[in-house]
Amino acid sequence: MEKYKTNRESRITISQLMLPSHSNFSGKIHGGYILSLMDQIAFACASKHSEAYCVTASVDKVDFLKPIEVGELVTLKASVNHVGNTSMVVGLRVEAENIQTGTIKHCNSSYFTMVAKNKEGKSLPIPGLILENKTAIRRFVRSIIRKDEATARRDRFKASEFELESHLEILKEYNVKINL
Repeated sequence: MEKYKTNRESRITISQLMLPSHSNFSGKIHGGYILSLMDQIAFACASKHSEAYCVTASVDKVDFLKPIEVGELVTLKASVNHVGNTSMVVGLRVEAENIQTGTIKHCNSSYFTMVAKNKEGKSLPIPGLILENKTAIRRFVRSIIRKDEATARRDRFKASEFELESHLEILKEYNVKINL
């Protein structure tokens, strides 16, 4: 596919008021509810870029930095940071605004890998990405490095290659008891 798009062409922003029905017993918004919103906006962004149905292949590290309160306006922002042949990394940012004071807090950032699919469920080629500025280049390269680091981490702890003795010393610093 010889088609290219900028990340501006598929950027999505949604805002939603947080209601009591979205909260847990302590009055904070359920993390699962926020994850559901994140998945929806990642889908919309990826589908807009690929012009196809997309599925979530993976979610890279989700850290809930600050709690979201009932009554706050949550804004989710998504853009395509990286593309492969059939997949793309969608960067997400979650902010919550106290609508009475105007105070905005960054609550979460995450990266969703989305794959474009046809009606038969086969992966589809997607448009390339035009990198227009330093931020776009930084995000693209960061995605490459994050993927490489995840692969190295996964390979380092393959069950068939894990050497127990070389890791026992590390465990002495943790609140564990080893019963082999």
